[in-house]
Amino acid sequence: MCTVTFIPQGDRFFFTSSRDERAGRAPAAFPQLYEINRQVLLFPKDGQSGGSWIAVHESGNVAVLLNGAVKAHRPEPPYLKSRGIVLLDIISELSPVDTFEAMNLKGIEPFTLVLFEDKKLWSGRWDGKMKWMESPDSHKPHIWSSATLYDPQAIRKRENWFNTWIQDIQYPGTLDIIHFHQKGGDGDPFNDILMNRSGQIFTNSISSIYLSPETAQFRYLDLCSRVSSDHLLSLQKMTTFKS
Repeated sequence: MCTVTFIPQGDRFFFTSSRDERAGRAPAAFPQLYEINRQVLLFPKDGQSGGSWIAVHESGNVAVLLNGAVKAHRPEPPYLKSRGIVLLDIISELSPVDTFEAMNLKGIEPFTLVLFEDKKLWSGRWDGKMKWMESPDSHKPHIWSSATLYDPQAIRKRENWFNTWIQDIQYPGTLDIIHFHQKGGDGDPFNDILMNRSGQIFTNSISSIYLSPETAQFRYLDLCSRVSSDHLLSLQKMTTFKS
């Protein structure tokens, strides 16, 4: 849940997440369909908290989680709820953006949440005291890196790698994007997109959602077992009414 890329191609969109975790964390379950709050979601389930770091709703809404807000923070457990459960609480509502803005996050560890609702991109942040929402241009590619693992200099380097790659390839597909998530960087495993810090913290999976007007195609790579899976979710047209 620590490196996220967003790539638009007309009315089609790619969301890809490299999940960096500590060694010894319980393995995640491969993506499945779940019904939460009477809504159908497709996501991989964290083996420890039961939450997730990336999920797509049958409406075509998407949520992707990164640890931390704008800078590294000191954890202060116990927390009321895991951030992965918060993600599911938000994406299971018809308007994730409104839900994030209305939610009381006191007692939740800081996080960044990339949201895609009604073909518009949002980035919500909670630093433990304040939350705010930004709206990046949904017609342009973007990359986010977790503030808990990457300092500002490393984040800028990763943005440069991504921007150079996207200019060279222009119209990538799922396999191209996954290849970037596996090979992007300058050979430094400490900060490469596929990172490994002496086997203590490392990228253990890559999740990629290809969103078309009719379907969400979810490709998942478990890098520890070297097993991959593909899932398809048919999208339902839903309308939300905002006052």
